[in-house]
This record gives sequence, C-alpha cells and structure tokens, in this order.
Amino acid sequence: MASVAVGDRAPTFTAPLQDGGTFDSAALLGRQWLVLFFYPKDNTPVCTKEACAFRDSYEKFTAAGAEVVGVSSDTAASHARFAEKHRLPFPIVADTDRRLRKLFGVPNPLGLIPGRVTYVIDREGVVRLAYSALFASDQHVSRALEAVAAPGT
Repeated sequence: MASVAVGDRAPTFTAPLQDGGTFDSAALLGRQWLVLFFYPKDNTPVCTKEACAFRDSYEKFTAAGAEVVGVSSDTAASHARFAEKHRLPFPIVADTDRRLRKLFGVPNPLGLIPGRVTYVIDREGVVRLAYSALFASDQHVSRALEAVAAPGT
C-alpha cells in the first residue's frame, strides 16, 4: 500500500458524512483547498484534542480558502454525536470499510491503531502536505495552517 505523498495528485472520492449526506472531493477542485485529517477514533483523548484544535482554527482555514474534513472508521452516527458534543463545524467522513485509508495509504503504525495523517490538497488536487504523527495532534493543525498560508498558494 503506497502512501499518497507531497507532489502527488490526490485521489478523488465520495464518502458518507455524519449528517447522512455525501462528501465529494472532486467538487472542491478548482475552488478550494482541502485539509483532510485522518484520525483513529471519535471521543478518544488525542483525537478529541485534534478535532477541537481544528475547530478552534476553522475560521483561519476558511479564510485561507480551505475546507477541513475529518475522516475515521467510526459510523456516521458516532461522528454526528462527536461533532455535536464538541461543536465541530466541519464535515466528518465515515470510512467504516477503511476504503479511504487504503486509497490514501494511511499506515497503521502500531498494528491495530489506525494512523493519524493530515493531507493538505490544493485547488488543483495536488498534495502540498502529508503529515503523519500519531500523538502530536496539535502539530497537524499548525502544519496544515502553514501549508494553506504558504506564499504562492
């Protein structure tokens, strides 16, 4: 399973959301950046900290022309409860079959625990950041903000 890397064209996908709708990444092409963060599980300490950090910086992302989307293998119902509990303003994809993890090549660094990887994808669909760190949840947000605010973007 090859991981999507910086400079690669990101795969496009459709996937179910926490509100029962469908997210279509191709709909953002030519319009917005996409900050796609894969996390292991709803309502766990590090994942909650990461999601809340993205929430707290959400206005900065949208001001920079980026949409933030969370992805984990929890169900849409679990995501809906998680988003409501923590007032998360961004969509969360239910990757229950782990198809997106496989598509992007997100590793399982500790075997059973899914990896934590953030991808920043520009308007043309090119990956500008692929940051993997299982326990450094705050770094995912700061690195993603740097990538969308980089000169020439």
